[in-house]
Amino acid sequence: MTGWTWEYEGYAPADERLRESLCTLGNGYFATRGALPECAADDVHYPGTYVAGCYNRLTSEVAGRSVENEDMVNVPNWLPLRFRLPGGPWLTPESTKVLDHRLTLHTASGMLERRTRYDLGGERVLTVRQQRVVHMADPHLAALRTEFTAEGFAGPLEVEAALDGGVTNAGVPRYRDLDGRHLTHVHTGTADPDTVWLRCRTRTSDIRIGMAARLTADAPVTVRSESPDAIQELSLDLEPGRAATVDKTVALHTSRDPAISDPLHAAVDRVGRAPGFDDLLESHLTAWDQLWRRAALDVAGEAGRILRLHLFHVLQTLSPHTADLDVGVPARGLHGEAYRGHVFWDELFVLPYLNLHFPEVSRALLRYRHRRLEQACTAAREVGRKGAMYPWQSGSDGREETQQLHLNPRSGRWLPDHSRLQHHVGSAVAYNVWQYCQASGDTEFLHTKGAETLLQIARFWADSAVYDDRLGRHRIKGVVGPDEYHEAYPDASTPGLDDNAYTNVTAAWVLTRTLELLRALPAPRRRELVERTGLDGGELELWEDVSRTLHVPFHAGVISQFEGYGDLEELDWDGYRGRYGDIRRLDRILEAEGDSVNRYQASKQADVLMLGYLFSPAELHGLFDRLGLRLDDETWRRTVDHYLHRTSHGSTLSGLVHGWVLARARRVEAWKYCQEALQGDIADIQGGTTGEGIHLGAMAGTLDLVQRGLTGLETRGGALWLDPVPLPELSSYGFNLRYQGHWGVRLHLERGRLEISVPSSDATPIDVRLPDRAVRLAPGETGQLDLPD
Repeated sequence: MTGWTWEYEGYAPADERLRESLCTLGNGYFATRGALPECAADDVHYPGTYVAGCYNRLTSEVAGRSVENEDMVNVPNWLPLRFRLPGGPWLTPESTKVLDHRLTLHTASGMLERRTRYDLGGERVLTVRQQRVVHMADPHLAALRTEFTAEGFAGPLEVEAALDGGVTNAGVPRYRDLDGRHLTHVHTGTADPDTVWLRCRTRTSDIRIGMAARLTADAPVTVRSESPDAIQELSLDLEPGRAATVDKTVALHTSRDPAISDPLHAAVDRVGRAPGFDDLLESHLTAWDQLWRRAALDVAGEAGRILRLHLFHVLQTLSPHTADLDVGVPARGLHGEAYRGHVFWDELFVLPYLNLHFPEVSRALLRYRHRRLEQACTAAREVGRKGAMYPWQSGSDGREETQQLHLNPRSGRWLPDHSRLQHHVGSAVAYNVWQYCQASGDTEFLHTKGAETLLQIARFWADSAVYDDRLGRHRIKGVVGPDEYHEAYPDASTPGLDDNAYTNVTAAWVLTRTLELLRALPAPRRRELVERTGLDGGELELWEDVSRTLHVPFHAGVISQFEGYGDLEELDWDGYRGRYGDIRRLDRILEAEGDSVNRYQASKQADVLMLGYLFSPAELHGLFDRLGLRLDDETWRRTVDHYLHRTSHGSTLSGLVHGWVLARARRVEAWKYCQEALQGDIADIQGGTTGEGIHLGAMAGTLDLVQRGLTGLETRGGALWLDPVPLPELSSYGFNLRYQGHWGVRLHLERGRLEISVPSSDATPIDVRLPDRAVRLAPGETGQLDLPD
């Protein structure tokens, strides 16, 4: 690991899946895992390619039931390029001795480079050097340059390149009982002497896919068709010490793309017009340079290098190209098939970062949710509720995609999955709408699509709340909170919990913000919205009442995760750690023992403490005040301590949230959890899950930890609010922001001093608010502010 490179030395089969995920290249439209081109999918390698928003739905027979699942499709593999001596075996690290192997990810340039020396016997060595890009300037292009150099011999080398249409979704062992054959009607052909093509379609969603490849070398290229592959062959005459180069340029289109008539024609046309590798590389580098300028982040040391890798993968999944697409935030990026490529609540951890760098991308991701508002309203009606009930897992059309069954690998049992009861995802959508509009100043979106979305989510929460005469408060029953371990009460016959604190407090926030927005709307627009939605005064009175009376349970002087949480048994944490070591997935351990985590005060990840992640201390206190509840600093500290000792951190998001919260509640322990968040994917701390796709929310969240968490940065009331928290381990850092028309606002914190630079423009001055003062900075000005200890 250096400042801008990520290197792996030596060939280690056990590590290949992890390396392939972390060496994925993408551009927001599609991405390809960092697999070696000469290796096919097997137990070691998995060369997947995924197009944003390309899903397909299949039905499988599992545990005696027919279950339906929608997956992000592994599209045809454009990578294959293998080689051998005439009459010999194809060379792979499994078939041939490897003398040296190095894989280098260049994050500055978005390039993956590999260098391998194969021992051919008798002092003969073949060196293979490859450079790969998934083009950031033209989102439909990718290119692979391969240089072969002979040592100790001369003669022919056979090379075979292909487009492989026989791929399936088989990258996650837990899903292998499910049907993964998503492609059908695979056809191949030749466009020009150096160009082959492949077309196919998805089996049920009927998305047509077109792919074309051009092969360039100092040797004649021949073509053969061997269904389901389009194959190109050539023979290189190698001379000792002289590199022979083969360039493979690929174009990819689908029928979801705008401004095309046929994806195959578009792919063939695009690859035919594409320049050579050197010119492609130049425009690719320019596009990456522009991205890095907009997202500049300066953090010293190892933390800075990891943050840069995280930012790299965020930009590959959600680039400016995403602004033109109808896609959400895939929880595992475009890097693998875990979670089936679905959209969860992870945008809650991603959009706050994007809002201040690429607001056009945030807007597109929120439009994905708005386009599915009607489906969310339909889902609410089907369960007898008003408003919008967004799904816990979303895919192509916004219906609930959460699996009905999930496999416990420890016990081998397929179990009912009740995580669809995590209705708090609606509050996450509303939170992101509000945060985006506050950061960008996009009143047009707030007054139109944003207002419509907030209104229907608020309506759902108000209609979900039931009044309890005994408590004199409203309650929300039968839900699951962010924890995910707790889906039901012990020995209950039906799933769901009552009064999850996170759910109720965020519901109160949604109702409050929506009422505030409705009052602020221009009168003509408010009238339109009322007419369109049938909103009446009685409903608004109910919202006001519910927003002030939602029940938040307490026990032993701390906020209860849900009603009855304090009555659950305490777990023998030391005993389980002694027996199992890693107990992050405590739910699987207990189920395999015939027990249930529902019986214990044990959480998978931050639940109540998520409130300290979403809301500043002042805003959180204000929410509880509005609810007529007292939340002083001591109660919050006790709450943090209580859950800190009862959480197994079975999610990469957990360390992030705990680090964020502890930075303000108990600073001395914060860095431990910040480091866990930083190490989540590079060290694969969840035990093999990174090889199935990176954790995008955790990666973006670590960036936002620096951007908003440690700075106390808020965008509200037309001002930038700052309340920095100094951590000794991260006392100096800087970053750029894009804020309400100002491009490249620079913030730098170092040893108790904050410097803010506003680039020259014709925009209005920026109001900056600190706890003890307010300043106004005009374009072209720099302010230096000493911070209190």
